[in-house]
Amino acid sequence: MKHPITYIIPLTACLLALLCGGCQGNAASTPEPLPTIVVGSDTYPPFNYIGADGQPTGIDVALAGEAFRRMGYEAEFRTIDWSSKKDLLESGTIDCAWGCFSMDGREDEYQWAGPYMISRQVVAVMPDSDIVFLSDLAGRDMAVQATTKPEELFLRGGNSRLPQLGELFSLKDRELMYPFLSKGYVDAIAAHETAILQYMKDYDVEYRILDEPLLTVGLGVAFSLEDDRGLAQALSDTLDQMREDGTSARIVGRWLEDPERYLEVDGYDG
Repeated sequence: MKHPITYIIPLTACLLALLCGGCQGNAASTPEPLPTIVVGSDTYPPFNYIGADGQPTGIDVALAGEAFRRMGYEAEFRTIDWSSKKDLLESGTIDCAWGCFSMDGREDEYQWAGPYMISRQVVAVMPDSDIVFLSDLAGRDMAVQATTKPEELFLRGGNSRLPQLGELFSLKDRELMYPFLSKGYVDAIAAHETAILQYMKDYDVEYRILDEPLLTVGLGVAFSLEDDRGLAQALSDTLDQMREDGTSARIVGRWLEDPERYLEVDGYDG
Protein backbone atom coordinates (compact mmCIF):
# COMPACT_ATOMS: atom_id res chain seq x y z
CA MET A 1 0.00 0.00 0.00
CA LYS A 2 1.27 3.40 -0.86
CA HIS A 3 1.78 5.86 1.93
CA PRO A 4 -1.13 8.38 2.19
CA ILE A 5 1.25 11.28 1.67
CA THR A 6 1.56 10.37 -2.01
CA TYR A 7 -2.15 11.26 -2.46
CA ILE A 8 -2.12 14.42 -0.35
CA ILE A 9 0.55 16.15 -2.40
CA PRO A 10 -1.25 15.88 -5.78
CA LEU A 11 -4.55 16.93 -4.14
CA THR A 12 -2.95 20.00 -2.63
CA ALA A 13 -1.41 20.96 -5.94
CA CYS A 14 -4.75 20.52 -7.62
CA LEU A 15 -6.50 22.77 -5.10
CA LEU A 16 -3.83 25.44 -5.53
CA ALA A 17 -4.27 25.29 -9.30
CA LEU A 18 -8.02 25.70 -8.95
CA LEU A 19 -7.63 28.63 -6.59
CA CYS A 20 -5.13 30.35 -8.85
CA GLY A 21 -7.31 29.73 -11.85
CA GLY A 22 -10.24 31.31 -9.98
CA CYS A 23 -8.14 34.34 -9.14
CA GLN A 24 -7.14 34.76 -12.77
CA GLY A 25 -10.75 34.43 -13.85
CA ASN A 26 -11.84 37.15 -11.40
CA ALA A 27 -9.07 39.44 -12.54
CA ALA A 28 -10.04 38.96 -16.16
CA SER A 29 -13.70 39.78 -15.42
CA THR A 30 -12.97 43.07 -13.63
CA PRO A 31 -14.69 45.75 -15.71
CA GLU A 32 -12.65 48.55 -17.17
CA PRO A 33 -13.30 51.93 -15.50
CA LEU A 34 -15.64 54.14 -17.47
CA PRO A 35 -14.35 57.40 -18.96
CA THR A 36 -15.23 60.39 -16.81
CA ILE A 37 -17.45 63.34 -17.67
CA VAL A 38 -16.84 66.34 -15.40
CA VAL A 39 -20.14 68.02 -14.54
CA GLY A 40 -19.86 71.58 -13.23
CA SER A 41 -22.59 72.95 -10.98
CA ASP A 42 -23.13 75.08 -7.91
CA THR A 43 -25.13 74.34 -4.77
CA TYR A 44 -28.79 74.69 -5.73
CA PRO A 45 -31.19 72.45 -3.76
CA PRO A 46 -33.12 70.39 -4.73
CA PHE A 47 -31.14 70.12 -7.98
CA ASN A 48 -27.61 69.86 -6.62
CA TYR A 49 -26.40 69.89 -3.02
CA ILE A 50 -24.31 67.86 -0.57
CA GLY A 51 -26.23 65.11 1.19
CA ALA A 52 -25.89 63.82 4.74
CA ASP A 53 -23.24 61.34 3.54
CA GLY A 54 -21.08 64.17 2.22
CA GLN A 55 -21.74 63.24 -1.42
CA PRO A 56 -23.43 65.32 -4.15
CA THR A 57 -27.14 64.60 -4.50
CA GLY A 58 -30.27 66.15 -5.96
CA ILE A 59 -32.41 66.02 -9.09
CA ASP A 60 -29.70 67.01 -11.54
CA VAL A 61 -27.08 64.80 -9.88
CA ALA A 62 -29.34 61.75 -10.14
CA LEU A 63 -30.39 62.51 -13.71
CA ALA A 64 -26.79 63.11 -14.79
CA GLY A 65 -25.52 59.96 -13.12
CA GLU A 66 -28.12 57.79 -14.84
CA ALA A 67 -27.91 59.48 -18.24
CA PHE A 68 -24.13 59.36 -18.50
CA ARG A 69 -24.08 55.76 -17.24
CA ARG A 70 -26.35 54.82 -20.13
CA MET A 71 -23.99 56.64 -22.47
CA GLY A 72 -20.98 54.74 -21.13
CA TYR A 73 -19.52 57.44 -18.88
CA GLU A 74 -19.10 58.05 -15.18
CA ALA A 75 -20.24 61.48 -14.01
CA GLU A 76 -17.86 63.40 -11.73
CA PHE A 77 -19.51 66.39 -10.04
CA ARG A 78 -17.48 69.50 -9.41
CA THR A 79 -18.70 72.59 -7.55
CA ILE A 80 -17.87 75.70 -9.55
CA ASP A 81 -18.30 79.44 -9.43
CA TRP A 82 -21.47 79.51 -11.52
CA SER A 83 -20.68 82.94 -12.96
CA SER A 84 -17.50 81.43 -14.50
CA LYS A 85 -19.21 78.46 -16.14
CA LYS A 86 -18.68 79.62 -19.73
CA ASP A 87 -14.94 80.13 -19.25
CA LEU A 88 -14.65 76.74 -17.53
CA LEU A 89 -16.42 75.05 -20.44
CA GLU A 90 -14.27 76.75 -23.05
CA SER A 91 -11.05 75.89 -21.21
CA GLY A 92 -12.08 72.23 -20.85
CA THR A 93 -11.97 72.39 -17.05
CA ILE A 94 -15.50 70.97 -17.05
CA ASP A 95 -17.28 69.02 -19.80
CA CYS A 96 -20.74 70.43 -19.18
CA ALA A 97 -22.62 72.83 -16.93
CA TRP A 98 -25.65 71.21 -15.34
CA GLY A 99 -27.51 72.94 -12.55
CA CYS A 100 -31.12 74.09 -13.11
CA PHE A 101 -29.76 76.08 -16.08
CA SER A 102 -32.31 78.08 -18.11
CA MET A 103 -31.85 77.70 -21.86
CA ASP A 104 -34.12 80.60 -22.83
CA GLY A 105 -32.30 83.48 -24.44
CA ARG A 106 -29.01 81.56 -24.35
CA GLU A 107 -29.71 79.17 -27.22
CA ASP A 108 -26.75 80.44 -29.27
CA GLU A 109 -24.25 80.67 -26.42
CA TYR A 110 -23.81 76.92 -25.88
CA GLN A 111 -24.50 73.51 -27.35
CA TRP A 112 -27.54 72.33 -25.42
CA ALA A 113 -28.96 69.00 -24.33
CA GLY A 114 -32.61 69.45 -23.49
CA PRO A 115 -34.86 70.88 -22.35
CA TYR A 116 -35.23 67.98 -19.93
CA MET A 117 -37.47 69.86 -17.46
CA ILE A 118 -39.42 73.10 -17.25
CA SER A 119 -39.29 75.52 -14.34
CA ARG A 120 -41.10 78.67 -13.27
CA GLN A 121 -39.03 81.72 -12.43
CA VAL A 122 -40.93 83.52 -9.68
CA VAL A 123 -40.79 86.43 -7.22
CA ALA A 124 -41.02 85.80 -3.48
CA VAL A 125 -41.70 88.29 -0.68
CA MET A 126 -42.27 88.19 3.05
CA PRO A 127 -45.76 86.94 4.04
CA ASP A 128 -46.91 90.36 5.27
CA SER A 129 -45.58 92.28 2.27
CA ASP A 130 -47.94 94.58 0.37
CA ILE A 131 -46.44 93.33 -2.90
CA VAL A 132 -49.09 91.21 -4.61
CA PHE A 133 -48.52 91.75 -8.33
CA LEU A 134 -45.37 92.19 -10.39
CA SER A 135 -46.41 95.79 -10.96
CA ASP A 136 -46.10 96.38 -7.20
CA LEU A 137 -42.33 95.94 -7.52
CA ALA A 138 -41.99 99.47 -8.91
CA GLY A 139 -39.36 101.33 -6.91
CA ARG A 140 -38.70 98.33 -4.66
CA ASP A 141 -35.38 96.58 -4.02
CA MET A 142 -34.72 93.01 -5.15
CA ALA A 143 -31.96 90.42 -4.72
CA VAL A 144 -31.10 87.81 -7.37
CA GLN A 145 -28.22 85.48 -8.07
CA ALA A 146 -25.71 86.91 -10.55
CA THR A 147 -25.85 85.63 -14.16
CA THR A 148 -29.32 84.11 -13.71
CA LYS A 149 -32.43 84.68 -15.79
CA PRO A 150 -34.12 87.02 -13.25
CA GLU A 151 -31.05 89.25 -13.24
CA GLU A 152 -31.12 89.37 -17.05
CA LEU A 153 -34.82 90.21 -17.15
CA PHE A 154 -34.58 93.16 -14.77
CA LEU A 155 -31.28 94.50 -16.12
CA ARG A 156 -32.36 94.29 -19.75
CA GLY A 157 -35.66 96.09 -19.25
CA GLY A 158 -38.11 96.60 -22.07
CA ASN A 159 -40.64 94.15 -20.63
CA SER A 160 -43.96 95.90 -20.04
CA ARG A 161 -44.84 93.39 -17.31
CA LEU A 162 -41.78 94.28 -15.24
CA PRO A 163 -41.55 97.72 -13.61
CA GLN A 164 -38.43 99.70 -12.86
CA LEU A 165 -36.90 98.53 -9.59
CA GLY A 166 -35.35 100.75 -6.97
CA GLU A 167 -32.16 98.68 -6.60
CA LEU A 168 -31.18 95.27 -7.97
CA PHE A 169 -28.63 93.36 -5.88
CA SER A 170 -26.84 90.69 -7.94
CA LEU A 171 -25.28 88.24 -5.50
CA LYS A 172 -22.60 85.71 -6.38
CA ASP A 173 -23.73 83.41 -3.57
CA ARG A 174 -27.35 82.41 -4.13
CA GLU A 175 -27.80 81.54 -0.44
CA LEU A 176 -27.41 85.21 0.50
CA MET A 177 -30.68 86.14 -1.22
CA TYR A 178 -32.77 84.63 1.54
CA PRO A 179 -31.25 86.47 4.54
CA PHE A 180 -31.35 89.66 2.46
CA LEU A 181 -35.12 89.19 2.24
CA SER A 182 -35.67 87.93 5.79
CA LYS A 183 -33.70 90.83 7.32
CA GLY A 184 -35.44 93.45 5.20
CA TYR A 185 -32.42 94.47 3.14
CA VAL A 186 -34.59 93.93 0.04
CA ASP A 187 -38.30 93.75 -0.61
CA ALA A 188 -38.27 90.71 -2.88
CA ILE A 189 -36.15 87.96 -4.40
CA ALA A 190 -36.48 86.15 -7.73
CA ALA A 191 -35.37 82.61 -8.57
CA HIS A 192 -36.60 79.18 -9.64
CA GLU A 193 -39.77 78.32 -7.74
CA THR A 194 -38.45 74.87 -6.84
CA ALA A 195 -35.33 76.35 -5.21
CA ILE A 196 -37.35 78.80 -3.12
CA LEU A 197 -39.74 76.07 -1.98
CA GLN A 198 -36.80 73.85 -1.04
CA TYR A 199 -35.17 76.62 1.00
CA MET A 200 -38.43 77.24 2.86
CA LYS A 201 -38.66 73.54 3.67
CA ASP A 202 -35.02 73.14 4.70
CA TYR A 203 -34.88 76.20 6.95
CA ASP A 204 -38.50 76.33 8.15
CA VAL A 205 -39.04 79.88 6.93
CA GLU A 206 -42.08 81.30 5.20
CA TYR A 207 -42.15 83.43 2.08
CA ARG A 208 -45.05 84.22 -0.20
CA ILE A 209 -44.58 83.46 -3.89
CA LEU A 210 -46.44 85.79 -6.25
CA ASP A 211 -49.08 84.04 -8.35
CA GLU A 212 -47.84 85.68 -11.53
CA PRO A 213 -44.52 84.12 -12.63
CA LEU A 214 -41.74 86.05 -14.29
CA LEU A 215 -41.60 83.38 -16.98
CA THR A 216 -41.51 79.63 -17.53
CA VAL A 217 -38.17 78.34 -18.77
CA GLY A 218 -36.72 75.15 -20.19
CA LEU A 219 -33.82 73.61 -18.29
CA GLY A 220 -30.88 72.24 -20.24
CA VAL A 221 -27.31 71.02 -20.02
CA ALA A 222 -24.69 73.32 -21.57
CA PHE A 223 -21.62 72.25 -23.54
CA SER A 224 -19.04 74.50 -25.18
CA LEU A 225 -19.71 75.53 -28.76
CA GLU A 226 -16.25 74.16 -29.56
CA ASP A 227 -17.01 70.67 -28.20
CA ASP A 228 -16.99 68.34 -31.22
CA ARG A 229 -17.63 65.04 -29.44
CA GLY A 230 -21.36 64.97 -30.14
CA LEU A 231 -22.14 64.71 -26.43
CA ALA A 232 -24.89 67.32 -26.39
CA GLN A 233 -27.03 65.49 -28.95
CA ALA A 234 -26.32 62.08 -27.41
CA LEU A 235 -27.28 63.34 -23.97
CA SER A 236 -30.42 64.98 -25.32
CA ASP A 237 -31.47 61.66 -26.89
CA THR A 238 -30.72 59.79 -23.66
CA LEU A 239 -32.74 62.24 -21.55
CA ASP A 240 -35.66 61.81 -23.98
CA GLN A 241 -35.44 58.03 -23.49
CA MET A 242 -35.36 58.44 -19.70
CA ARG A 243 -38.45 60.61 -19.81
CA GLU A 244 -40.28 58.14 -22.06
CA ASP A 245 -39.44 55.05 -19.97
CA GLY A 246 -40.46 56.72 -16.69
CA THR A 247 -36.96 56.99 -15.21
CA SER A 248 -36.98 60.78 -15.09
CA ALA A 249 -40.35 60.88 -13.33
CA ARG A 250 -39.13 58.44 -10.68
CA ILE A 251 -36.00 60.51 -10.09
CA VAL A 252 -37.73 63.90 -10.00
CA GLY A 253 -40.45 62.42 -7.76
CA ARG A 254 -37.90 61.82 -5.00
CA TRP A 255 -37.72 65.58 -4.50
CA LEU A 256 -40.82 67.15 -6.07
CA GLU A 257 -44.51 66.32 -5.89
CA ASP A 258 -46.33 65.76 -9.19
CA PRO A 259 -43.09 65.27 -11.15
CA GLU A 260 -44.85 64.88 -14.49
CA ARG A 261 -45.75 68.58 -14.62
CA TYR A 262 -42.05 69.46 -14.55
CA LEU A 263 -41.40 67.05 -17.43
CA GLU A 264 -43.95 68.48 -19.87
CA VAL A 265 -41.30 69.65 -22.29
CA ASP A 266 -42.87 68.40 -25.53
CA GLY A 267 -45.31 71.29 -25.71
CA TYR A 268 -42.80 73.81 -24.41
CA ASP A 269 -41.84 76.36 -27.03
CA GLY A 270 -39.65 78.69 -24.95
